[in-house]
Amino acid sequence: MKVTAAQLAQLLEGSLEGDPNVTVSRPARIEQAGEGDIAFLDNAKYESFAYTTQASILLVHKSFLPAQKVKPTLIRVDDVRSSLALLLHKFDVDAQPNGASISEQASVHKSAKIGIGTSVGAFAVIEEGAVIGNNCIIYPQVFIGRNARIGDGCRLFPGVRVHFDCVIGEQCTLHANAVVGADGFGFALQEDGSWKKVPHVGNVVLEKDVEIGACTCIDRAAIGSTVIHQGAKLDNLIHIAHNAEIGYHTALAAQVGVAGSTRIGDHCQIGGQVGFAGHLTIANGTRIQAQSGLGSSVERPNTALFGSPAIGYKDFIRSHVVFKHLPALQRKVLELEKKVRDLEGK
Repeated sequence: MKVTAAQLAQLLEGSLEGDPNVTVSRPARIEQAGEGDIAFLDNAKYESFAYTTQASILLVHKSFLPAQKVKPTLIRVDDVRSSLALLLHKFDVDAQPNGASISEQASVHKSAKIGIGTSVGAFAVIEEGAVIGNNCIIYPQVFIGRNARIGDGCRLFPGVRVHFDCVIGEQCTLHANAVVGADGFGFALQEDGSWKKVPHVGNVVLEKDVEIGACTCIDRAAIGSTVIHQGAKLDNLIHIAHNAEIGYHTALAAQVGVAGSTRIGDHCQIGGQVGFAGHLTIANGTRIQAQSGLGSSVERPNTALFGSPAIGYKDFIRSHVVFKHLPALQRKVLELEKKVRDLEGK
């Protein structure tokens, strides 16, 4: 696909400096871009590349003042990151439905319903009573279980498993090998020391515009629903346990673990490898630094936390400064103790 600078400027509602007729066919990183590419500058650390890049078009903030001559045509916008997201959607060929096409190698139950414009890839399995909306892309080897519901405009990449009775809202994206609706980790300890499995008869509900990363697992509820609310974004290799709830537009980075029945509020930002104990409530707007551990609820909105167990972010930073000096402090204490003993001896 080729598009002109003038067309992109109109799409992004930006101002144009340079040749309006120059064309690009793909996005590229500013330090690697060549002729026919569009690059972007969103971080001052990369400004030097603006003067050496071979890109045909460069997307910059409207306040950018070049210190040297810039070769590419410039498109100035209010928000480079948001404009880039819009731009990448235009170049994302896989996001465009390619018409109704059900592979002969797919297994689709006769009672399942496939929407208009939806494609189903080879070796996908769609079981009894499942309903898939319009303009979806079901890639090869996807499994959609009995009575599952998939909303309009969804993309399910290869190897995704959506178990029985689970609900996926409109415009959701599930990346390769994500599992929605596996049993939660529920076992009852018996008198003889063995474990008796607790059946999980609930489901998982993903609301509109949720994105789930590769190999992420979201367990079905024991009773009721495990819920991922509208706009939430989950990275790769995350585990959401049974009956947990993730709030509106909350983002979780890779390898986060959320134990059962914990509710994370709206607009939270959770760093990689953060762990949550079960039955917690995390207030709206909470920000948690990577590798922190939460063993208690967070009641105050917009709190920043760090550490394990997590404490206030600034408190942790101050404590960490002291911690790094503990060996030196210990030596000083030992020296002072020796001096005190010497004085007492005299």
